[in-house]
Amino acid sequence: MGSSSVITPEDVLESLMNDGTIDALRLKIINQLKANEELKKTTIKMAEQSKVLNTPGAEKQTKRELFDALRQELETQVLEKASKSVWELILDNNGLGKEINHTVERVFCKLSGREPPLFLPPDANEKANDKEKEKVREKGKGKGKGKGKETAASDPHEKEKSNSASKKRSFSELNEQGEGEDHQVAAKSDEPPAVVPEEDSQVLKT
Repeated sequence: MGSSSVITPEDVLESLMNDGTIDALRLKIINQLKANEELKKTTIKMAEQSKVLNTPGAEKQTKRELFDALRQELETQVLEKASKSVWELILDNNGLGKEINHTVERVFCKLSGREPPLFLPPDANEKANDKEKEKVREKGKGKGKGKGKETAASDPHEKEKSNSASKKRSFSELNEQGEGEDHQVAAKSDEPPAVVPEEDSQVLKT
């Protein structure tokens, strides 16, 4: 089949049937169903609770008769449970489902002349997105640092204003301190002289 022709699902299925892949997958599914303990327990419980086995006189029937009666009563329910389990196997991305996906993709690529993989796995897409986000963050950090340096270098007048303001504050503080000392000296000079006791005054006179 040429690479220029359109490959349909029927073409892929036919190829899988012809090379025995479908039979191999079917056998794997059956074996996994047989090994499904939960499905076994559910089926046994349904049989034990069935009307066939709980009807008086059931013990007198042959195995063949009981089997046919159980199949009529439980076949639909058991098949629904089994079908659900089969779909869980097929859709399992880590088990048989992954194998089926790879097999179908391989056959499609073989028929269409394309190279696998046709689609990147979700993990690969997530990793690529994370790398892109990391690059954007790094660029943003670099731009932020550059802007900070530019603003600091482009505002020399602001530095001069802050320096002059600090000088003005220091001069005013010195003036206030000087005025405070002058007031203290003036206050001391205005105080009346201390009174000398009489005994001391007599001693001074002698």
